[in-house]
Amino acid sequence: MYPWVYEAKYGLDHAWSELFVEKPHRTPAEEAALPEAERLDIMAQRNSFPELPLINYTTQYGLGCFEGLKAFPQADGSVKIFRPDENGKRMKRSMEGLRMPGFPVDMFVAGVTETVRRNLEAGFNVAYDPKWETDSFVNASAVYIRPFSYAEPGIGLGLSSYPWVIVGMTPVGSYFDPDASTAAITTDKLRATPGGTGWIKCNANYVTPILVKRWANDQGYMEAIFLDMNQKYIEEGSSCNIFFRMTDGTLVTPELGDTILPGINRASVLTLARDMGVKTEERKVAMDEVMANCVECFVTGTAAGVSYIESITHKGTKATFGNGSMGELSRELLVTLKGIQYGSRPDTHGWMFAV
Repeated sequence: MYPWVYEAKYGLDHAWSELFVEKPHRTPAEEAALPEAERLDIMAQRNSFPELPLINYTTQYGLGCFEGLKAFPQADGSVKIFRPDENGKRMKRSMEGLRMPGFPVDMFVAGVTETVRRNLEAGFNVAYDPKWETDSFVNASAVYIRPFSYAEPGIGLGLSSYPWVIVGMTPVGSYFDPDASTAAITTDKLRATPGGTGWIKCNANYVTPILVKRWANDQGYMEAIFLDMNQKYIEEGSSCNIFFRMTDGTLVTPELGDTILPGINRASVLTLARDMGVKTEERKVAMDEVMANCVECFVTGTAAGVSYIESITHKGTKATFGNGSMGELSRELLVTLKGIQYGSRPDTHGWMFAV
């Protein structure tokens, strides 16, 4: 974790109070030179929040939500955040969906931006490397930002009326192992059920995907794909939205509903594809249709970016897309999105927020 953390608390006066907390730290170079035990001790102190209750509705029942977004180093030395306003909107919807006070979007954007700025001033940043452009930014680094809600004390089956919102951050690299298989396999497990919390970025929603993704990894696959309750239509990857380019050139992704998370990168990729003149469709996508007619497949998400899927195995049958390597559209969408995020392509939609 980086040393500066943001805390907001909803009080009895029905208003949010804010606090920026500076955790123990030295300079990044000094910390890197420390003996491992001392370095780990500083990390542990940074991840300690004694002011927050251990026993509450979040820790006991998963009654909480979170966001994931990134700050990207630019070639000119500046840092910009990708679409924090959209993450703020989704965070507010998620909190209200869990029947807790929604965190205001303007406070979300300001809190995230200021926390990034304070960590930059303390020397904690990711330096831009021009070599990242040579492989389409696949191995580039960024600052991952994790806002999350946290409930007040409680052990009964209750709702959170006076939550905290915490924002921490850490440097990250590639989400998927660039040297590993890019194959996927379907699972008969369910990520979400109709009428539930699948549309909310809710803590509890991630238990099954974590278990299923590890199962898929143990079988030699990069990703697991969830289907609907009838095991007919595709919903999501283990932690990301999914896209298919069909034989007629149309880019298709499952339509949003209460079982699918409305991804920020999902919406961005749809916009970029339309900018390129690609026909897009948001609709139900049958597994049988994909196995027969798909020529490119990729997943999107804050962590995944745009990551291609070389093949899908479904009920023992394997469909390989193209020649098993990244397709032309997948690569162009990857290069365009990453180019906007890292500043090598123009941000025509105003998605990047300066720190």
